[in-house]
Amino acid sequence: MSLLHSARFSANLVVKPTRSLLAQGAQARRWNSTVAPNTTKDAQLKRSYLYVPATSEKMLHKSTQSNSDVIIYDLEDSVPPSKADKSAARHRLVSFIRNTSNAVLPRPARVGVRVNGLGTEFFHQDILQLTMGPNVRTVLMPKIHSASDLDAVSNEIHLSRMGRVRDSPECNLNIIASIESAQGLWNVGEIAAWQSKHGASLGGRLSALLFAAEDYCADTSIIRTQSRQELLYARSRIVNAAKAFGLQAIDMVCVNYKDLDYLREECEDGRRLGFNGKQAIHPSQVDIIQSTYVPTEKEILRAAKILHQMSLAHSAERGAVGIELEGGGKEMVDAPMLKQAINTINIAKAAGLKIPEVA
Repeated sequence: MSLLHSARFSANLVVKPTRSLLAQGAQARRWNSTVAPNTTKDAQLKRSYLYVPATSEKMLHKSTQSNSDVIIYDLEDSVPPSKADKSAARHRLVSFIRNTSNAVLPRPARVGVRVNGLGTEFFHQDILQLTMGPNVRTVLMPKIHSASDLDAVSNEIHLSRMGRVRDSPECNLNIIASIESAQGLWNVGEIAAWQSKHGASLGGRLSALLFAAEDYCADTSIIRTQSRQELLYARSRIVNAAKAFGLQAIDMVCVNYKDLDYLREECEDGRRLGFNGKQAIHPSQVDIIQSTYVPTEKEILRAAKILHQMSLAHSAERGAVGIELEGGGKEMVDAPMLKQAINTINIAKAAGLKIPEVA
């Protein structure tokens, strides 16, 4: 059975037939390129992850107006290291979440919190106070160096949620593991393969790997440049580990938040490497990240042509087809390119982009 005629395809793609025609002596079907929306709970695109410091009441309230796919309320690096500042930031964030109407807060699927790391005196209270309620669905864990770190995080989540949260899919808590060190990169495969012994709702489930480039450079003595060449190995390794275990891959912060042209270049580079999205440290970065981490018009058109031509080829009992190239010549298209086309159309559909009809 071909990809196009199977009942289940990658990313729940559904292609709708419009009419039939004869091709090469066999009955063939003509398909348009509309794609049914993905109905799974994780169908939401997660391209931009905007950090919002919990040090500022004003910034917390302003975050409710952000269109970022994910809002990460930050208790870690953007908060001064003193115990008084850390406690005040946590109290401020908890009050904001509890006292703000659900109609005003971002949807729970868009809300995450970056807590303080395992080795800090603040970690326990961060987890205890911010993972019990229904409004936070993601915890970003900094400084994950091994799978055993995730076991420790999961045990803490389990203690805070046991008896307070239902063990059901609606209560699943996502964990984003931040890779920030040579040790973390060395162990990234075992980190990506990790699963909680307590289950996804009571112990959390790993949903993404995130690259913290500045911390990684500090740990490895790498000198970061605008070329990003020195980070190619680390970024590629993180993407590969994430995709091997069905996780999202989140690229590094663009620290030059004033240079939006460079941000776009960095986004395009990250997307080519296979990242699904990118961290943002300023609201002005969000729109460029979200508009770059989607297929271009050319990519969507090419994907639609592949879906259409491969449909005809499969109906004619052929597994490959030649498609005209824009500059002349033809490229041979078969099953791997069909999978890429399906992914492209699904992402475009989820982003609300127009899918052209191809005859």
